Amino acid sequence: MEQVERVYREEFGRVVASLTRRFGDIDVAEDAAGEALLVALERWPVDGVPPNPGAWLTTTAARKAIDRIRRESHRDAKHQAALMLDDDTPHEPTGPVDDDRLRMVFTCCHPALAPEARVALTLRLLGGLTVGEIAQAFFVPETTMAQRITRAKKKIAGAGIPFRVPSLADLPERLSGVLAVVYLVFNEGYLSTSGADGQSVRDDLTGEAIRLGRILHDLLPDEPEVTGLLALMLLTESRRPARVAADGVLVPMPEQDRSAWSRPLIVEGHALVRECLAINRPGRYQLMAAVNAVHTDARTADATDWSQVVALYGQLAALDPSPVVALNRAVAVAELDGPEVALALVDRLPLEGYHAFHATRADLLRRLGRSAEARAAYDAALSLIDNPAETAYLTRRRDQLGG
Repeated sequence: MEQVERVYREEFGRVVASLTRRFGDIDVAEDAAGEALLVALERWPVDGVPPNPGAWLTTTAARKAIDRIRRESHRDAKHQAALMLDDDTPHEPTGPVDDDRLRMVFTCCHPALAPEARVALTLRLLGGLTVGEIAQAFFVPETTMAQRITRAKKKIAGAGIPFRVPSLADLPERLSGVLAVVYLVFNEGYLSTSGADGQSVRDDLTGEAIRLGRILHDLLPDEPEVTGLLALMLLTESRRPARVAADGVLVPMPEQDRSAWSRPLIVEGHALVRECLAINRPGRYQLMAAVNAVHTDARTADATDWSQVVALYGQLAALDPSPVVALNRAVAVAELDGPEVALALVDRLPLEGYHAFHATRADLLRRLGRSAEARAAYDAALSLIDNPAETAYLTRRRDQLGG
């Protein structure tokens, strides 16, 4: 014990000086040196005095100093948190968007980022979607989407992009990204690509997307694409009660019990479509809403005005010449001109990684009596999906094929 105290007295000044230089606080240095002595008194009589007691004391005291500084920083943070509970200073202005979630979507859809990057990043941070789910929405590999999100984060950090609350003037240039985020969240909820926890439909996502759509419509009532998106989601949601059978199998629209469709949502959606027609500035979401209005207006599948559906998809293709739009148009063409004409349109589309492409080919081939090819197409579609309801439906269709 006496040896320990003698060594400590000899080294105390050097330990304190070293710690003071390192941490800039002599009180911390002295307290840490005292704590190091207590450790030495406990361990040295058992383990023996170390070969370099001064270095041992300095190292031990430095660790104690770091622990104390950390404790103090946590204490300060807790004090600040307590003060915030009683803080009577006014909140920062929230700008024109009152809803916290929607405001963050507008904030993240910064125009300095590429359109796909801002949508993907927002879906990841705020939409609750996994990288895999986002990748499927964009028809790219998961690794590619992960790289895009990482690059977007690096650009934000490197360029010092200010993520401030958007003003009214900021909204128009960010609106297309915000609408894309809301619609992709809705789609992921309406028929989950991942089938998380065995769920075919995620009410939390569809409900949140529709809620945000209503807020957007209240905020920007004269923007026809906002109105169109809300109409599209409501009309799609109206069919959900008949979309999945009691045994968990997906029910395609022609086979659905239309009496189970939600009439209030259909009436509201049709009214919104008429609002868009009155404005007469057609856009992507308005045209998709109009297609859904045609479907929900038909009392039976046979009563569907397929010529109008084909015409609407033609207008949509002029605005958005994507292969997915072409695929949907081909499905309508099959009802007008037959499966052989539609299959010729489908086969030229570059959608090998999209399960709906293979499912559509499978159905057309089945209708043409080409069972072996249809079975291979069903297998290709099944390899690209995890949704339980859709898996069950496609499996049943494949197994119903003749030899």
